[in-house]
Amino acid sequence: MRSKDRISYFYDGDVGSVYFGPNHPMKPHRLCMTHHLVLSYELHKKMEIYRPHKAYPVELAQFHSADYVEFLHRITPDTLHLFSHELARYNLGEDCPVFENLFEFCQIYAGGTIDAARRLNNQLCDIAINWAGGLHHAKKCEASGFCYINDLVLGILELLKYHARVLYIDIDVHHGDGVEEAFYFTDRVMTVSFHKYGDKFFPGTGDVKEIGEREGKFYAINVPLKDGIDDTSFTRLFKTIIAKVVETYSPGVIVLQCGADSLAGDRLGCFNLSIDGHAECVKFVKKFNLPLLVTGGGGYTKENVARCWTFETGVLLDTELPNEIPENEYIKYFAPDNSLKIPNGHIENLNSKSYIGTIKMQVLENLRCIQHAPSVQMQEVPPDFYIPDFDEDEQNPDERMDQHTQDKQIQRDDEYYDGDNDNDHHMDDV
Repeated sequence: MRSKDRISYFYDGDVGSVYFGPNHPMKPHRLCMTHHLVLSYELHKKMEIYRPHKAYPVELAQFHSADYVEFLHRITPDTLHLFSHELARYNLGEDCPVFENLFEFCQIYAGGTIDAARRLNNQLCDIAINWAGGLHHAKKCEASGFCYINDLVLGILELLKYHARVLYIDIDVHHGDGVEEAFYFTDRVMTVSFHKYGDKFFPGTGDVKEIGEREGKFYAINVPLKDGIDDTSFTRLFKTIIAKVVETYSPGVIVLQCGADSLAGDRLGCFNLSIDGHAECVKFVKKFNLPLLVTGGGGYTKENVARCWTFETGVLLDTELPNEIPENEYIKYFAPDNSLKIPNGHIENLNSKSYIGTIKMQVLENLRCIQHAPSVQMQEVPPDFYIPDFDEDEQNPDERMDQHTQDKQIQRDDEYYDGDNDNDHHMDDV
């Protein structure tokens, strides 16, 4: 048992000031709210806080196609009309809109996950947190489901330089399809996703029968769930499967995507999990005492996302947080009771005991098909940093982004909703 985990936490205030648009459920502003809550509970005093580097295009192209990265770099809201063919080709549009500072947003959240992986690789911390990351739907050549760059794949590629086996766990309400697809043919990454499946729920993948192919056969695990699953059923299933996975696969490092749209009351979700139930999964994974990279993900009821990720930061720090939220810049979002916990949901639980039993049996059966943890011939480790050449004489030393002296927190009037007055409230599920 380690006496005290060393925790690195990555945050850049610029990531929370981008705006997907008035009718879009994704609100990066939730990251500012989370960070302020972390500060108000004084959790920052127990961690090392870092501003991530902005990932270079060449780093993003370690997974994504160079032409797609180049397009994201080039496109702006003002030049949209010139690129109708490319927008369709790269799947940018209603779900994945082009907005101001889109590429910088991708560079920051991806840079955070890459930096987190590098700190773990160099044993500079035991746990690394990037709540801005976890955008698990992005594909090699296209955006998908509010995700443009798949930071998780980039982080895992980084971890594979030092670790023979990486375990990826996803508790977002949506299937972690982009990560699964990236590693579908390899046994060096095992992907395990717990998600809602059926009723044409996005992205439509993640059946229990999808298990990987070729060398990757049996190394993709999917746990498809129905509406209304509660804390007890979810955590019991999670612990049974993950304990068996860790025992069988013997990973060197774990990546945990903590999408908060699996919480009760999420605008796009349909589960009944309380923050306690969601965090119980984090607590369980932490107990394996393996290097751990933790990211955010989905989550569309902003105040609950902030509550959840703050509470889970506390869990990772072994720090119990008082239920009464301390005074902070966003306190009005947590009114009227200003409490950290949220009640369980009341959606009917369509996951019968026999359904859960069947899923568990199928998953454990697939795990039995793995003879033993795969070994790998380790190659010479590639360098951490791919820094493009630039002419230092051309850099103006007087140009400093304000952000790098002080995080600018932008509180948008159009982002504070009061219950049913929320102008996006009735948007269809994505």
